[in-house]
Amino acid sequence: METIINYFETIPSSHRSIILVGGLAFFWILESGVPLFKFRYRKWQHAIPNLFFTLTTVIINFSLAWLLLGTADWVVVNNYGILNWIPEIPLWLYALLGVLLLDFFGAYLAHYVEHKVKPLWMVHLVHHTDHKVDTTTANRHHPIESVIRFTFTLFGVFVVGTPIALVFLYQSMSLVFTQFTHANIKMSKGFDKVLSYVIVSPDMHKTHHHYLLPYTDSNYGNIFSIWDRLFGTYLYLDREKLVYGVDVFPDEAKNSNIKDLLKQPFQKYEKPTLYTDVEE
Repeated sequence: METIINYFETIPSSHRSIILVGGLAFFWILESGVPLFKFRYRKWQHAIPNLFFTLTTVIINFSLAWLLLGTADWVVVNNYGILNWIPEIPLWLYALLGVLLLDFFGAYLAHYVEHKVKPLWMVHLVHHTDHKVDTTTANRHHPIESVIRFTFTLFGVFVVGTPIALVFLYQSMSLVFTQFTHANIKMSKGFDKVLSYVIVSPDMHKTHHHYLLPYTDSNYGNIFSIWDRLFGTYLYLDREKLVYGVDVFPDEAKNSNIKDLLKQPFQKYEKPTLYTDVEE
C-alpha cells in the first residue's frame, strides 16, 4: 500500500492520461465484443460529442489542479480534516477511508444535488440525454458541470483532509469506474447483483439512466454503492426494461449535436414527468 501511495503522490500527468485513454480503449473493445445492447448506431459518430466533452472535462480539471494541490497540502500541514482527527490506523484503512469519503463528497453528494437543484439539473442534463449509453458517455459532462464537480471534490479534500496521493488515487479510480459502469457490456445478472453490494455495478448505474422517474433520481453513486443503500436512493430495474434518455427531452438528433448540448443548460427548466412502478 505504501508503494501505491508513493506512486500516486507524484503520478505524472502522462500516466493519468494513459489511465483515461487506456480505460476508454479497453471498455470500447470489450463492449464491441460482448455488448449488453446491440445498438444500431455508428459508434464513432455517436462518440464524437462525448469525446468532445471528455476533452473539456480534462482541460478544466488540469487547469484547476493547482487548487487541489494547494488544498491537499494545506490540510496536511495544518492537520485539518477527518483523516487527521482520527486516531492512527493502518495505512490500508487510512487510504480506504479517504477514497470512500471523497467518493461521497466528490461524486454521490454532487450528483444528488445536481438532480435536486433546478439550474444544476439543466446542466447535468447533458449527461442524461445520451440515448445510447456506452463507455464514451462516462465523461459526457457540460463544462459547467465539470466545474461544479471539481468544486465538490475540492470541498471534499478540505473536509476529509486528504493528502494529494489519495486525491489522485481517488480520481484515477473514479475515472475507471465511471467508464466501467457506463460501458455497454454484458455480465451475468447474478455477478452484477453481487458486485452491487460493494461497488456500483453496470446494471446499478444504468438504472439511473432510465428515462422514467423514479429511476432517474436513484443510484447516484460512482465507486461505492454504500451511499445509495445508506441514504435510501438505491433502486433496482431489470436491464431488459432499460430505455435511455430523459422523457421531456426526446429529440435524439439535438441530443447528439455539440452546439445544442452546449446550450442545454440555458433552456427552460423541464422536470421529468413520467413515473413508473418500482420493481421489488
